[in-house]
Amino acid sequence: MAGRRVLVTGGCGFIGSHLVAALVARGDRVRVLDDFSSGSRAKLAAVAADVEVFEGDVRDPDAVRRAVAGTEYVLHEAALVSVPRSLEEPLLTHAIDATGALNVLVAAREAGVRRVLYAGSASAYGDDPALPKREDMAPQPLSPYAAAKLAGEHYCAAFAHGYGLETVVLRYFNVYGPRQDPRSPYAGVISRFIAALLRGEPPTIYGDGSQSRDFVYVDDVVAANLLALEAPMADGAPINVASGQRHSLLELVAALNAVLGTAIAPRHEPRRAGDVWHSQASIARAAERLGYRPAVTLRDGLARTVAWYRAQPAAAIR
Repeated sequence: MAGRRVLVTGGCGFIGSHLVAALVARGDRVRVLDDFSSGSRAKLAAVAADVEVFEGDVRDPDAVRRAVAGTEYVLHEAALVSVPRSLEEPLLTHAIDATGALNVLVAAREAGVRRVLYAGSASAYGDDPALPKREDMAPQPLSPYAAAKLAGEHYCAAFAHGYGLETVVLRYFNVYGPRQDPRSPYAGVISRFIAALLRGEPPTIYGDGSQSRDFVYVDDVVAANLLALEAPMADGAPINVASGQRHSLLELVAALNAVLGTAIAPRHEPRRAGDVWHSQASIARAAERLGYRPAVTLRDGLARTVAWYRAQPAAAIR
C-alpha cells in the first residue's frame, strides 16, 4: 500500500537514506528527522524535492513530537553506532540509543502512529559461541552500545504489550553498501577495507582475522523494512535481518582483492575491547514473519559497493 505518511529518523544516514529513497519510489510521503551529527543532506540529493527534512535530535522530546506529528509509520534508524565510542562515552550512548528510542515510542503513541519499526543490533547476542544466532537466545551485551540498543528493543516490546502500539524490531547484522562513509568513526569494516585498498594501503584487522561476520547488503535490509511495514506480526519481538551466512575478515579481504584486482595483505592490530568474535544469523523467523529472502550475494554486493566507491571523488576515501 503506497501513499503512507512515514517518518525516518536518521534518514540522512547510510541505511536511513536508502530507506527514504525506497519509500519515495513507492509513492509514500516521507519525512526525515536528523541532527546531521553523522548524516548528510547530500545522501538525499536524488529525492530531496520529495522529502520533508526536520533538523532535530532524538534526545529532544519536543523535536521528536514535531517530527512524528501527522505520520502513520515511523522507521527509527537514528543512533550512535559505535562500540568503541560507547566504551568512551556510555552516558551519551545511552541518551541517544536508549532514551532516544523511548522518546520516539512515546511520541508515536501520543500521535496515534500505526506502527514503529526499530533498527536493533546483532550486538545484543554478545559472544555466545552458539551459531547461528537465534532470536530466542538470551542477550549478552558486551558494550554500552549493545546494552543501549537492547534497551530500545525492550521498550518496543513494552509499548506493544503495554499500550498496543505495533512495533517491529529488526536486528541488523553487518550492513554494507553504497553511501557508507569510510572516514566516519562509525564506518563499517567493508567501507574501511575498500577505502584502504583503493588507496593501495593494507586494511587494518583487529585480531588475527579469523573473526567472522554475517554481512548483509543494504538493499536486503531495505527489503526487510518494506516487508515489516505490512507484516501481520508486530509485537516487538526481535527479527534478525542478515544473509544467514558468515565470512571471516581474511576471507573478506581476499574477496575484495579479487573484485579490485589487487593483492594487498592486511595489517593486524590487537583485538579491541567489546568486539564480538563470530556472528551469523538464523533468518528463519524473518522468512516466517516477513517473507524475507536475502537476494544479494556477498560477491555481488561487494562488486556494487566497490563500483560506487570508485565513482566518488578521491577525497571521499582519504
